[in-house]
Amino acid sequence: MTRAPLFRIHLRSLILLLATVSAALTLANGLYASYTVQRQQLIDNALESNRVYARKLADSVEGFLQSAQQQLAYSAGVVAERFGDEGLLADEAERLRLQTNSFNSVLFADDGGWVRATSPETLQLKGRQLHSPGIEEALRVRSPTVSLPYLAQTGNLLVFISHPVIDRAGRYHGLVGGSIYLKQTSILHSLLGEHYYRDGSYLYVVDHSRRLIYHPDAARLGQQVAGNAVIDAVLRSEPGEQRVVNSLGVDMLAGYAPVATAGWGVVAQRPVASALSALDGLMQGVLYKTLPLAAVLMGLIWWSAWLIARPLWQLADGARHMDRAGTADSLRHVRSWYFETSELRRAMLVGVNLLHQKIGKLHRDVRTDPLTGLDNRRGLDLSLALWQAEQRPFAAVALDVDHFKQVNDIHGHDAGDLVLQRLAELMRSCSREQDVLCRLGGEEFVMLLPDVAPAAAEQVAQRLRQLVERTSILPVGQITISLGVAQWPLHVGEAAQVLKAADQALYRAKHTGRNRVVLAGQEEETAGVR
Repeated sequence: MTRAPLFRIHLRSLILLLATVSAALTLANGLYASYTVQRQQLIDNALESNRVYARKLADSVEGFLQSAQQQLAYSAGVVAERFGDEGLLADEAERLRLQTNSFNSVLFADDGGWVRATSPETLQLKGRQLHSPGIEEALRVRSPTVSLPYLAQTGNLLVFISHPVIDRAGRYHGLVGGSIYLKQTSILHSLLGEHYYRDGSYLYVVDHSRRLIYHPDAARLGQQVAGNAVIDAVLRSEPGEQRVVNSLGVDMLAGYAPVATAGWGVVAQRPVASALSALDGLMQGVLYKTLPLAAVLMGLIWWSAWLIARPLWQLADGARHMDRAGTADSLRHVRSWYFETSELRRAMLVGVNLLHQKIGKLHRDVRTDPLTGLDNRRGLDLSLALWQAEQRPFAAVALDVDHFKQVNDIHGHDAGDLVLQRLAELMRSCSREQDVLCRLGGEEFVMLLPDVAPAAAEQVAQRLRQLVERTSILPVGQITISLGVAQWPLHVGEAAQVLKAADQALYRAKHTGRNRVVLAGQEEETAGVR
């Protein structure tokens, strides 16, 4: 006696289980892909925003330093012929400090470093000889300077900006200088101090010795920062953006820009966690838009499972009652249902394809040539098939580099690759947005020009040929190309055959002297202008 299995599952339940798992995995994959794309977009946007922001602030600091030097230069000119008039020096120091908010303090010192006048006078520096790094550097170089941060005799951490005092006879009398206090309210705080945010974003400024001259944490001013790739880059005068872990171990998105006049660098950065804080809301929006479709799909799955199980139950019922009249008709009716089953399956696939289309929008079929960035053969075939289906006329321009083997033999394959990349750039410059540019392999290229007459296509080819001939490509020098032009449906009946017609025209261009354009069907080839 055959024993019945202890566990049996209904076909409808099995179909529901498998379909539900498949739909859940598809939905999860779609959400994950959407999350990945949006996360990278948020990071890229934050990096670009910080780069632009740092550039803007660097320009502001640059403008301030140039303005400060101009103010000091003007004052130096005012007192140059009367440097011994201490009353004039005192008045000019007071005017220079109070007229603008550029400096926290101003002083005049002679060529020995003795202070002749100060503003404010509460500094009590008049008549004293100063040996601070800023004063000594300015006296030594006798030219406009912006000092490194140092601790002055007054106890202030400052940056000293100076200008020499030289009279019309060329005699050097000393200097006029202004101080910017780094740990007190100053022009730097006015330019930069309003840019600290609760989300952890902030900016800082370093000088060319890697010392902090501005930071939202005043305790860090004057510290020397090491092991920071962002600071390394900005002190090489390289503006840009990077993702970096700061000294506190926080993952940051940094944009940076140099201040050329002083050799400083401005860095604006934002925590990665802050930049991605909006991602949860974005994903909720995606989920809310996906759930209705998922709910519809689940209903379709349940209904389809019921439809699949029902005729099988009918078959089983017919088998149990084979002695009844009309059983054969019932079985034939069930058999005819299988055509309907295929139709229902197609309906389910339509629903599944809706989800796949959402996923497909996040992925792009790889159809470009990796060396030049142009379309490859797959992209070419897709365009040809589409335009033929639309009955859309187009022209094909086949081209390749003359004597390309000699380029590789003489200059090497790396130089040959550079030639192909440069040729691709020139093709783009001679094409429209709707044109399709392809590299078929080696030095062979094709341009597909939709809605273009043969004469216009020939003009495009001539323009490209002339541009290539005029362009010097290092280290190869100047190269030439030969081109063949054909148009569908004028020259061939099938869209795919237009490439062969263009190739034949290219062949005639090659064998009639190269560096020329030949139009399919021409009796005489048109020579290129040399």
